Amino acid sequence: MGRRIHFVVDPQGWCCMGLIIFVWLYNTIFIPKVILFPHYEEGHISIVTVLCYYFCSLFCIASLLRASVSDPGKLPENPKIPITEREYWELCNKCNMMRPKRSHHCSRCGHCVRRMDHHCPWINNCVGEDNHWLFLQLCFYAQILSSYTLILDFCHYYYFLPLKKENGDVFVFRHELALLRISAFMGLIILVGISGLFYTQLMGIFTDTTSIEKMSNCCEDVSRPRKPWQQTFSEVFGTHWKILWFIPFRQRQPLRVPYHFVNHV
Repeated sequence: MGRRIHFVVDPQGWCCMGLIIFVWLYNTIFIPKVILFPHYEEGHISIVTVLCYYFCSLFCIASLLRASVSDPGKLPENPKIPITEREYWELCNKCNMMRPKRSHHCSRCGHCVRRMDHHCPWINNCVGEDNHWLFLQLCFYAQILSSYTLILDFCHYYYFLPLKKENGDVFVFRHELALLRISAFMGLIILVGISGLFYTQLMGIFTDTTSIEKMSNCCEDVSRPRKPWQQTFSEVFGTHWKILWFIPFRQRQPLRVPYHFVNHV
């Protein structure tokens, strides 16, 4: 199910996601032009610094696009429910379809999603069982890229040696200060916003609780870990190999089929 292309028709979501892509493009274009390439050419930084920035940028946009178009766990219209698991299913009072417990109906998308955490307009998609791992990667790499950008902005003015040559791009040369101020402002806003979201997501995985479950108070104790954190993280990312938790260029394989009805049922 995680391999189906999922596309949500929502103008508001398109605007939000378009804004995120604009910020990514802005920094991916101007940070190298204003800071990385000029300082690399004059020997102030190594090629590793440049490659690391592009590495973070690539992983950030890859996780964003994949989280946006990946099926979050949409339930089929006529699910085949095994007899042994019928007690773990319930009827949705909004779409009148059977769904496994811990699923939720998304009013924005118009269907039920397995283990839905929330609907995120910034990726124009729900965050559910099958794409939660990509959303976590997006939060992680967005923080890394924003921090990297802020550090480069700071070092350009207060740490690196002054550039001997003027920037060959006339537009960049004339508006360098404004470009970097805009970059720093956007980086700071994203870093602050994403950091809080990333923290709540991690706490949700540690306690094996979704954001919707926290808000509805359907769990007796959301602060108590129900399973070892390694197990809950492995189930979300679909692998026990921790190095693969950071790779967006792969397919998630559920560790076991009944994962979404094991707890809170």
